[in-house]
Amino acid sequence: MRIYLPSTFPGLAEVLDSGGLGEPPLTAFAVTERLAGPQGAQDDEELEYEALSCAADASLRLLSADPAAPRRRAVLAVEAPDAAVGPAGDHAGHPAAVVVTATLALKRVAAVHVDAPDAEDAVAAAAADGPAHGGETGAPAEHELLWYATQELPYLLGRS
Repeated sequence: MRIYLPSTFPGLAEVLDSGGLGEPPLTAFAVTERLAGPQGAQDDEELEYEALSCAADASLRLLSADPAAPRRRAVLAVEAPDAAVGPAGDHAGHPAAVVVTATLALKRVAAVHVDAPDAEDAVAAAAADGPAHGGETGAPAEHELLWYATQELPYLLGRS
């Protein structure tokens, strides 16, 4: 199952240094039955984008809690075994929310999605606003996350 795990640049460094995604339980986002709805009528690609967008919003909440972190959203796209992912329950706030119940290794990361450096001002403003209506942070819609291969993590973190 593809899950989207929100993070920050310090969180990405921790993943790279430890070789794992952190101790469970972890909140992530995925294409769930609740997100797809009873008919599952939406396009799979649209549903994946919705799950990724939810993780990007959650990354903004993490940035709000860590003022020292670079003002760029980060999301890890992870291939997780179905047995390692459980429902987040009704209290989760979004139908794409899931809970990672097992420790996952860095090798399960399929890609990293991050903001370009030119998004820092917009991300900083959105993170400073903090959670607003219904838990949404007012993500900077004019900035799409960029895709990076996991091998590029050292480059992203300025370690190359």
